[in-house]
Amino acid sequence: MRRYGVQGAYEKLKEVTRGKTVTAAALHGLIRELDIPQTEKDRLLAMTPASYIGKATELAKRV
Repeated sequence: MRRYGVQGAYEKLKEVTRGKTVTAAALHGLIRELDIPQTEKDRLLAMTPASYIGKATELAKRV
């Protein structure tokens, strides 16, 4: 959200996650409502914990 300048990004995520069980459906709902390019929405919607490793590989190589 920060990448695309979404206003109130932290608050939007907080509404979906604070004090609740985080579900794929809730996160997908948030993603679908964002004012970001559709290609980015598609990329985020396709992401799963198993497919996302972020910088883990890079960080693991640091000693």
